Parts: sequence; C-alpha cells; structure tokens
Amino acid sequence: MSKILIIEDEAAIRRVLVKILSEENDTYQVEEAEDGAVGLEKIKNNDYDLVLCDIKMPKMDGVEVLEAAKKIKPEIPMVMISGHGDMETAIHTMRLGAFDYISKPPDLNRLLNTVRNALDKKQLVVENKILKKKVSKNYEMVGESEAISHIKVMIDKVAQTEARVLITGPNGTGKELVAHQLHEKSERANFPLIEVNCAAIPSELIESELFGHVKGAFTSAVKDRAGKFEAADKGTIFLDEIGDMSLSAQAKVLRALQESMITRVGAEKDIKVDVRVVAATNKDLKTEIAEGRFREDLYHRLAVILIKVPPLNERRDDIPALITHFTEKIASEQGNAIKVFSTQAIKLLQEYDWTGNIRELRNVVERLIILGGNEISETDVKMFASK
Repeated sequence: MSKILIIEDEAAIRRVLVKILSEENDTYQVEEAEDGAVGLEKIKNNDYDLVLCDIKMPKMDGVEVLEAAKKIKPEIPMVMISGHGDMETAIHTMRLGAFDYISKPPDLNRLLNTVRNALDKKQLVVENKILKKKVSKNYEMVGESEAISHIKVMIDKVAQTEARVLITGPNGTGKELVAHQLHEKSERANFPLIEVNCAAIPSELIESELFGHVKGAFTSAVKDRAGKFEAADKGTIFLDEIGDMSLSAQAKVLRALQESMITRVGAEKDIKVDVRVVAATNKDLKTEIAEGRFREDLYHRLAVILIKVPPLNERRDDIPALITHFTEKIASEQGNAIKVFSTQAIKLLQEYDWTGNIRELRNVVERLIILGGNEISETDVKMFASK
C-alpha cells in the first residue's frame, strides 16, 4: 500500500486529486492537508511514499515545505503543483530536490505517470537502503575494546573528509572492514567502492588492472578495457596489500593521486578521475622504503590518516562479542539454530594465541558449531579448536 499526502489550500482541487488517485489504484492511501504548516506536521509524524504539494499557499508556501521536508525526510519524493504563473518557481523547486512538477489544472495522464514514477523511485530508494544495510551488516565492526572504540571514533571523524587513509595491521584483523566503513559513512557512499587485492594480481598485470588498457597494448589485449580507477570514479578505491605493488605501478598510482589523472596501458590520452584512495597493508612500509621496495613519496601521499588495526591478542575483551556475532551469522547462513557457548568455553577461547586473528576465530567458531554439541563446552573447545 502506497501512502500519499496532498498539500493543497484549494478544497476543490484537493477533492479532484483524491478522487483521481483513489480511482486509479485502490492500494493508494490518500491523506490531505489544507496548508503547508499542517502538511509539514503530517510529514514529520508519518511515513509517506509521495507528497503532492501546491506552491502558492497561505501560512507556509510549497517552497518552504519542500526545503523543510528535504531536511527531515529526504527520501520522500515531492511533486510540486504549480499555477501557470509559477513555472519559474516550479523549476526552482526542481533544483531544490523536487521530483517533478505538474501544472494546474492537472492533466490526468501526466499526473498519473508522475505519481507512478515517483512511487517507483521511492521503492528503489527503500530497496537500496535495505541492501546497503545488509552489506553494512557484513562489514560491521564488532567490539567495544579501547582500541576498536578509538578506530570507530577515527572513522566517524575521517569518513566525511576527502583525506586519504592508510590502514595497517596483521593479516586477518579486519582492515577491509575499516575501508568499508570509511566508504559507507562518506559522501561517496552512493558511488562504487572498488576493491583491489594488489598481492593477488601478478606484477605484470597490475597496471592494466588498475588503469586499464587499449586494444593491442599487449598480446592478450584484444579490446579496450577500463581499469579499477575508472570504475571507482566519484567513489572509493581500496588498494589492499599495497605493500606488494610493483614500483612501476606505484609511480602511476602516485601520479593519479597528485594529478587525478590516469593513462591506460598503451594509450597516450589522459583520463581524469575523481577517486578517494584508501590503502591497507600488513607490511612495515617504512622498512620497505628503507630497502627500496616502496616509494617514500607515495607513502606520504597515502598516509594522511594512519589507522592501525590491532591483532586479536591485543583485544581479547572483544572475543565474547565476536563469538556471539559469528554464531548468529553462521546460523543465519546455514539455516541452523543458534548454538550457545558455555562460559568456560569462551574463557578458554580468550586464552588462545590467535596468530590468524579474527579470520582464524571465525573459522574456529564455525568448526565448533558443526562438530560440537548443542551447547559448546570447554571439552568441545579442547577437542575441536586445536590448531
């Protein structure tokens, strides 16, 4: 059922609009407001799928309603109703975020098409929010230890800026979670987050992967291909394991950061890109610099903000929460009942030497859920959690 609000000071026009919409679709739930102030109050207190709003009204005009509504509920599509002399104002409302405008008296087909399109847009916004919540849940940072709380505070401060971030920490600590949180909380969140594992791509292919290539640039280049930087335009590129990147690729990444320009392999034409770069590594880049394997100028470009993710052994207080998180996630993925870990089992897991960090803990929890009893006991941990 779609909930629609009509804000219109002329009772006759309100009646016509209510009649048209109610007869068009019996699933439309149509409400009325006789002026802008009443309409805005209804918007504050209800969840509407669409608002039709007159522009010229007493007490509060449609432009004021639109501006106020966009601040409190920006996802609601607003269709403005304009008189013939209000066209300039109507166009102005589009710039302020209105979905569309219709003229008085409303043309039936135009009105109904606009309503359908606006409701479709609202549905897409809702579906996108649900999808983003699911994705966000997959990259949730679990834990309240001092180290993790500090990282969460840093993410909240840094995400809204354009500052480049270098994330460091051992394998399996969750560096990619930090990158995802930085992107999701940034103004680039509606654009792509492109992940590149620099360690997984052969050194001879990394430049083509990052910057693309033109047909004939090398033997297997049978057609032009865009690279990851182009794919991430307006969004974020996450360069994981950047310490494994070749020196020649590092030089090109440095240029991309300095000039916001990239060149496809084999091409002469430059391409402008608008990309925020977040990088991660498990290596000590200062040692890599000293030994000639990493460019110092690139390091300083990347490490505007440095976030260090601690190993699990340094945040043992988070282990109970992580066990609960993984238990619920695994049960949901496998369609099984949630198993409970005894206090003794959790205590024993807190005492383990987690060389594989959170990734290893997740694997151990899954193993115990599969092989252990209905309640995971200390005995189960001793039997099945051994390395």
